[in-house]
Amino acid sequence: MKKMTMFILLLLIVGFLSACGYPQSERAGNQIPYEDQLITVQNAVNQYRGATGGLLPIKTREMDVDQYIKYPVDFSKIVPDYTAEVPTNAFETGGVFQYVLMDVEENPTVKLVDLQAAEAIRSVNVRKSANGGRVPISEILADNVYKFNFKEMGFSEEPTVVSPYSGRNLPMVITGRGDVYIDYSMDLYSALQEYEGTLEEGQDIRFILYEEHAVVPAYSLPYTIDEKNEPIFLTE
Repeated sequence: MKKMTMFILLLLIVGFLSACGYPQSERAGNQIPYEDQLITVQNAVNQYRGATGGLLPIKTREMDVDQYIKYPVDFSKIVPDYTAEVPTNAFETGGVFQYVLMDVEENPTVKLVDLQAAEAIRSVNVRKSANGGRVPISEILADNVYKFNFKEMGFSEEPTVVSPYSGRNLPMVITGRGDVYIDYSMDLYSALQEYEGTLEEGQDIRFILYEEHAVVPAYSLPYTIDEKNEPIFLTE
C-alpha cells in the first residue's frame, strides 16, 4: 500500500512539473527569431506577390509611421493559401515579434520587430504620465535628444532594452516632444568597426545593424557618422 501511495505521489509530481514546464518552454520558443519561420513567411509573401500581380500582403498604416513598423505582414492574406499557419513567435499567436516587410519597392524582405522593446518604452511612458508628463533631464546628448533622470522619474535602476544584436542592455532617450526611443549607439559603434562598405555623413546608418540580422532597430532615432566615423544622432 505504501509503495502504491508513493507511486501515485511520484506521478502527480511529474505531472505537475510537466504542466509547469511546458508553458515556459513554449514561451521561450515564442521569443526566438527562427530562420525557418522567416523563410516560410518570405516564400509565402513571394507567392502572394506572384499570384496578385505584385501586391503585398500588408496591413494599412499611416505613411508617417516609423519606417521599421510601416509594413506589417497581414497573415490573413497568406494563411492558409500560401503557408499553413502563422508562426509561433508572431504577435498574432502570442509571440513577441511583429513580422514586417522592408525594402518594399525593390526587394520586399521579411524582417522582425521585437515588441518587447515597445513594452519597455511603454513602461517609461506610463511613469512619465504618472509624473504629470514631466521628464527630468540629466544630459543633453544631441540637438533635441536627451538622457532622462530615471531616479527622479521613480525608477530604482535605469530602464533598458536587451539588444537583439549584441545582448547588451541598451538605454533609452527622450526627445523634446517627449517621445521615448531606444539608443543603439553602442551597437552601431561596434558594427562600424567591422563594416567594410562606404558610408557618408548625413546618411542613416541603422541598416548596418539588420543587413545580416532578422530583427530591425524599430523605435529608434536615425543615426549617421561623424568625421571620426563614429555614430551620432542624425538630427535636423
